[in-house]
Amino acid sequence: MEDSVLATVLLPIALAVIMTSLGLSLTIADFRRVLVFPKGVSIGLANLVLISPLLAFGIAEAYSLDPALAVGLVLLGASPGGTMANLLTHLARGDTALSITMTAISSLAAVITVPLFLELSTSHFGADSLDDDVNMLGIVARVLLITVIPLAFGMWLRSRRPQRVAEIEGTFRAVALGVFLAVVIGVIVAEHDRVFENLDDVAAAAITLNLAAMTISYTIARLAKLDSRQSTAIAIELGIHNSTLAIAVGATIATVLTIPAAVYASFMFISAGLFARLMYKRNSTVAPASASS
Repeated sequence: MEDSVLATVLLPIALAVIMTSLGLSLTIADFRRVLVFPKGVSIGLANLVLISPLLAFGIAEAYSLDPALAVGLVLLGASPGGTMANLLTHLARGDTALSITMTAISSLAAVITVPLFLELSTSHFGADSLDDDVNMLGIVARVLLITVIPLAFGMWLRSRRPQRVAEIEGTFRAVALGVFLAVVIGVIVAEHDRVFENLDDVAAAAITLNLAAMTISYTIARLAKLDSRQSTAIAIELGIHNSTLAIAVGATIATVLTIPAAVYASFMFISAGLFARLMYKRNSTVAPASASS
């Protein structure tokens, strides 16, 4: 009962708080960049909402994952970029404005992408035990409640009280992250038998997804003639998924769906951090663009 409360009540609340903190850092201008500077945003979003989930499908097949674990991996692949991608992009001297815009828009798009790929993967992998719990309308409502509404609320607060928000934003985000980590650790501890039982099967697949998504997205961005700073932002966005959302949504269906996201989350900061370190010097020689083209 305790682990059920953690996974289905406290975890979504923690995610809603995190999404509110993201909203506190956003303005309408972050969304307007899609129309004014479409190239970088559109390439980044195409990687996030299409290439990443399709990669997850392929990797789940390649590793012959158990159907439920395969669905969990696709759920992770379909999740939007995480807020920590913005910080790592900044530390790597990447295009932070592009990173923030991709995080914001992909978070809104998750209302469509997460339920869609969750339903497709459940059908494709024959995860019959999940069929009764995967309801398109229900998943849309969950994602809306724990991502879009808190995000919009945070933006509304910023527009009404900008000075006050500037004062509390850092503290609020730190508290939100601390609450989230505590709840996720609680869920993993409560389900430690199942996590470790499946660790060997899912770890290689999760790490492969992480490295492949970053490598492919960076390559696509460079082939599209985006500069090094923009390509860095896109690659890190693909590496740092919103595993919180994948865990929160998965936990309301079946706890086994949270395992790929939990394993992925334990690795993604290492790979993305190393990549950020590698790109730091390279990007220091690239003149910052005023916005993403």
